Amino acid sequence: MLMMTATPIPRTLAMSYYADLDVSVIDELPPGRTPIVTRVVSDHRRHEVVSRIGAQLQEGRQVYWVCPLIEESEALDLTNATQTHADLSEALPGVMVGLLHSRMPVAEKKAVMDLFTSGQMGMLVSTTVIEVGVDVPNASLMVIEHAERFGLSQLHQLRGRVGRGAAASACVLLYGTPEGGRLSETARERLRAMVETNDGFEIARRDLEIRGPGEFLGARQSGAPLLRFADLETDGHLLDWARALAPQMLDQHPQLAERHIGRWLGGKSEYLKA
Repeated sequence: MLMMTATPIPRTLAMSYYADLDVSVIDELPPGRTPIVTRVVSDHRRHEVVSRIGAQLQEGRQVYWVCPLIEESEALDLTNATQTHADLSEALPGVMVGLLHSRMPVAEKKAVMDLFTSGQMGMLVSTTVIEVGVDVPNASLMVIEHAERFGLSQLHQLRGRVGRGAAASACVLLYGTPEGGRLSETARERLRAMVETNDGFEIARRDLEIRGPGEFLGARQSGAPLLRFADLETDGHLLDWARALAPQMLDQHPQLAERHIGRWLGGKSEYLKA
């Protein structure tokens, strides 16, 4: 069995501590990648970001603008992709601004991406459908609207859409706060991590700290772990000892091993049969 992951989520990172796997790590960037400068900007300075976009477009570069929603929602006060597309089309006359989201027909999505990939389209307003599999080396600026609402791994994946060519690239994380309010501590930690590192492995480690590993045998991918006493950050040295001792316990004391599994896992051991 071969398991591969590009940006480990906390649960897969935590599970790697326990799995009896041979792990190969590829930590080099592909050839030709350039460092990405990341900035956190309040939504109140949105006009400054649009001005920066205009300058990039005049230099012949291309720009992504990512929104979390496709259409306006009464439940969430978030800028939506369709309205943002209309606003930016008006603010950037003479620029072809495209719109891409998951509800579009496949042929229409392909036509939009072909225009952007060929360089005819200067700016692409999109939902997270561009998270993976999009490679446009000429795109040098990524704007993520309401970045505080995205997960850390998702922010890192989206940022990876730029910095694929020779031009200096940047990622702008636009955040919004309630009237007179401030970002939650979790959101602040996520945005701080994005500014401080481009390393996907460090991003995954920070995500593990912020969200928690979730269940190792279960469906919950974040939150408090199953472990009652141990902590992956401070007790990692015990894992090698436990891994070496487990086969001996199974071989020499199978009934005790079964009771031990039942005490700690209960019915969750059924997940091992998946």
